Amino acid sequence: MEATLAGIDESKPFVSINIAVLTVSDTRTAANDTSGDTLIGRIEAKGHKVYARKILPDDQKGLRKQLAVWCATPEIDVIISTGGTGVTGRDVTVEVHRTLYEKEIPGFGELFRWISYQKIGTSTVQSRATAGVCQGTYMFALPGSTGACKDAWDEILTYQLDIRHKPCNFVELMPRLMER
Repeated sequence: MEATLAGIDESKPFVSINIAVLTVSDTRTAANDTSGDTLIGRIEAKGHKVYARKILPDDQKGLRKQLAVWCATPEIDVIISTGGTGVTGRDVTVEVHRTLYEKEIPGFGELFRWISYQKIGTSTVQSRATAGVCQGTYMFALPGSTGACKDAWDEILTYQLDIRHKPCNFVELMPRLMER
């Protein structure tokens, strides 16, 4: 039996998906949202569409309302939030995400921290990056640093959000996310 190697199958057509980006911060604005800008640039460079973008403060009620609206919007395939994944009292993004998940994807946070460990060492334990599925929409919560957003996109999401990635990817599963 021949092993299937991971990689992009160039013989398959690329499928563009719609992604919403949410920056969670009490201090970021459109003028200084470098993490959001980093994600937007990478999403568009890959050929995906930015369906929506917002910046909201670290407030559970407001975050939950926005994420729930986006999860209920059929045109949105993926939500990526940046910020609020640390351990301080104001870091509430992970708690909000988990109230919405129907299924958590623990491997995302585990892989993110493994990648991060190679760059920042044990400081990675302070990240609570997480992912899950809500109403057929993938949700990813990334730390607020630009470096963390680059790592998550460049080393995980760029592949998992590409239908051509083998041996498997999140995009090919989209039609089946609402199965019961």
